Amino acid sequence: MKNFNYQAGTKILFGKNKINELADEVLTYSDRVLITYGQGSVVKSGLLDAVKTKLRAKDIHIEELGGIQPNPRLTSVKEGINICREKNIGFILAVGGGSIIDGSKAIAAGVDYKGDVWDFYARKAIPESAVPIGTILTLAATGSEMNGGSVITNDDTKEKLPINSELLKPKFSILDPTLTFSVNKWQTASGVVDIMSHIFEQYFTPDSGTELQDSLAEGILKTCIKYGPIAINEPENYEARANLMWASSLALNGLTGTGKMMGDWGTHMIEHEVSAIYDLTHGVGLAILFPNWMKFVLNERNAFKFVRLGKNVFGIDEGEDMAAATKTIDAIRSFFNSLHMPSKLSDVDIPAEHFKTMGEKACQFGPIGYFRRLNDAAVTEILEMSK
Repeated sequence: MKNFNYQAGTKILFGKNKINELADEVLTYSDRVLITYGQGSVVKSGLLDAVKTKLRAKDIHIEELGGIQPNPRLTSVKEGINICREKNIGFILAVGGGSIIDGSKAIAAGVDYKGDVWDFYARKAIPESAVPIGTILTLAATGSEMNGGSVITNDDTKEKLPINSELLKPKFSILDPTLTFSVNKWQTASGVVDIMSHIFEQYFTPDSGTELQDSLAEGILKTCIKYGPIAINEPENYEARANLMWASSLALNGLTGTGKMMGDWGTHMIEHEVSAIYDLTHGVGLAILFPNWMKFVLNERNAFKFVRLGKNVFGIDEGEDMAAATKTIDAIRSFFNSLHMPSKLSDVDIPAEHFKTMGEKACQFGPIGYFRRLNDAAVTEILEMSK
């Protein structure tokens, strides 16, 4: 195991009615708040009104930015930055899923920056300050509620790029599983895939001596496999929703990656290129791509990692490593299929015409992935396998 420094950073308020603690948490940082949200669900459910009522009861000034898109756009980020500057906002409260939180982090990073906030994503600058943010999570998927990552889309350049900064970790996140009861089957399934994919990205490293990290990762995967179908079929099953919500946070708060080599993240970078052009739901793209990435990178030297996952998560006990690894990949595809996730890009009407461009853009800063390095030709081949 390698040396590491680890600090989770985000205060978690988990359970029913934790919104009752919202105002006091906000007042730790400011009495002037920008509430960010998406395209209507928190309005229809009454959650937005409940949030505003709690804040106004403590005389907290409120500004709003609604309509943030799935795969949040740079245009919404810049609108939020302007509001924060003009209204002297001291805290941002993201109410929604990962897209809302990611967009809010970009706003937080851009308020004090003199240049274009896209500079952070284009690797021309790094955040040096950020407006503090908090979250009220309504979808278990991205883990953005407990990390410093943010991904946004630039429509002008057709790019979807990530950043990560400790400055962007939410100060607190309210995780009330009942707020996910209304999430539909498609988004619930997509969220389960997203959680599992975050584990895969950190699990597939050539490390040794990381028994604890890998065992924690396997436990989160088994939790998703157990409770994902239950949440889909019984949307108001509190136990299922609670387990998935906490799995989402633990899958990407650094816990399973500490003391290991850098995670792979190649599949995420490939999916970002697909959804930058076609606005595909992130988990859906990962469901299509991940088993094909696994098939592409598998070889006799790294098969041991697939063998371990297959044995400990799916109960696969095959004598020969390559055969066991292949069965593991097939089991992952089968589980995604059981969630009614598509297995081909053509299933979601994505043609092959931009594959070469996607490969080039995915590798614009150099080869991607660390479990096996991928150049633009390799990325294009994985996309061809997925068509």
